[in-house]
This record gives sequence, C-alpha cells and structure tokens, in this order.
Amino acid sequence: MMKAFSQRLLPPYSGQVQIAESDRARAITMDGVRWEIHFLRAAKAREGAAGLKAKGAFTRVASIGNDELRAIAEQTSSMYENSDERIIELAAFLTTACLPFPSADNYEYWLLDAEDQSPLALIFSCTEADYMALFPSRPEWTALPAAVMPIDRTRDEQDRCEAPVNYQVERLVAARAGSKPRARWFQRQPDESDPFPVFLLREDWRDEEQRQLCQRYLMRQSTRLLMLHGLQREDRRRLELAARPYALEVERFFPLYPEIADQRVVNAIRAEARLRGASGEQVSLLDRRDGVLYL
Repeated sequence: MMKAFSQRLLPPYSGQVQIAESDRARAITMDGVRWEIHFLRAAKAREGAAGLKAKGAFTRVASIGNDELRAIAEQTSSMYENSDERIIELAAFLTTACLPFPSADNYEYWLLDAEDQSPLALIFSCTEADYMALFPSRPEWTALPAAVMPIDRTRDEQDRCEAPVNYQVERLVAARAGSKPRARWFQRQPDESDPFPVFLLREDWRDEEQRQLCQRYLMRQSTRLLMLHGLQREDRRRLELAARPYALEVERFFPLYPEIADQRVVNAIRAEARLRGASGEQVSLLDRRDGVLYL
C-alpha cells in the first residue's frame, strides 16, 4: 500500500516536501524533478514504533530524476533490469502520480506571543499525534539562513554593518516571545477560521521598521511559501507578485504549487525563467538539498 502526502520542511520552513511511502521505502522531493530514495532499515521496522519509523529509520540510497524513474518503471533500458524491487515499486507509482500530494501535517508546534499567548511563529509540524512526543520542547524559532535565502541589504544596513535580514527577524521574534518563551502543540483543521499566521509568522508588528523587516523576509520567501496549501486567493496573489524577481526559483518549485491566483503573472515569471535558463544562467543555491536529508 503506497501513501502519498506532503508536509512542511521544518525548522526553519524551507518548503513543502512531497513523500511517497510504502512499508519498505520512500521517495521524497522538493521540486518534483529529482527524487531521493530512502530504504527503511529492518532493525527499526521490527521494533514496531511508528515514531521510529518516521524519525531516523530511513537510509538514503539513491537520487533519481523523472526520466530515470520512467525507465525503471517501464524497464525500457537494460541498465535498470536488476533494480531493487523497492525502487521499481516506487517508480511505478511516481510515474503516474499527480503533484503536489495532499498536505498531511496538521499537528503544529507554535512559538507563542508573550503578550497574549497567541501563535507567533511555526516551529515544527507532523502528520500524526504519536509523533509529537518525538520532537524536542524547544520554544525557539529560526529563520531560513542567509546562505540559503540571501536578502539584499539596504545602503543604510550596509553602512551600519547590520546582520542579514534573516537574523534580524529571528531576533525580533525572540524578543516578542519574551524572556521565558513558551510553545504549544495545536491540531489544525483545514477549513477552520483561526488566528494562525497564514505565512507561518506573524505580520502585525507595532513598529513600522519591524513590520518592514518581517515583510522583506516573508516576501523573499515567497517562492517557497507558494507551496503552502489552503492559502486565500489574495494571499497567494501577494506571494506571486513578490516572487517575480526570483524567476528561476519559481520555475524550480512550480510543480509543487497547489494553486495559481494570477495565471498571467505566473506565466510571465516562468517565461522569464526559461529565457534566463536558455542563456545559461544558473543559481547555485538551487542545487542545495534543502535539508531533505534530515526528514
């Protein structure tokens, strides 16, 4: 029996990872193009603990592109005749599957606002209640590192030798959480109206400079936030507009966007990405594994 679902890659949030999983192996991807194949270690499987199966029990054995998956599933190349049956099973499923997979991680661990104990920033998420106990009780939010997601600094920030925006926002969140930060698990329902920040981080800051810092961080993260499920149309459109300067990132993550708010905007971004790609432009950061290894 094959399970197919997606979940947010945390911490810090860096996208929505797609997972196809059997009782013996799984395939995961951050872009729908390149898949990592992981085998379940037998010693862990025999222990019978669902948490062990989900955390640390998989071994990465291969990285496979879509063309290779099709060749394995169809056995059209002799070089794949002796493929492991676990990989063949995954390949057969993935070559007919539709991305993105449904989101499944509705158990969420939120850092709380010190003033009113409302959700401030998402730290962890998981797909089953049994997994919550496996996460550390760590009331601390981290930003996506500047090495992964660089954000241009203003002239004033450069003159003052300010830290990257990522870490300035990290400090803002820590200060808002207070000297004795608290965090709490919630079970979310997909259709409920609630006070949780739609972009996984509060946007309402009393100080305008703080609000602008937060917006710069979130809008730079737009290409990854567009992978989120359940966004309202206007929120998704805001992200699409913010993603225009990052066409190559949009092109990479586009297969995992569950909806499009403004097709013309997204079409224009993707057309630009294709032109830039045809001219040989590359972004080395897009070759990163984005922490998938640690799932």
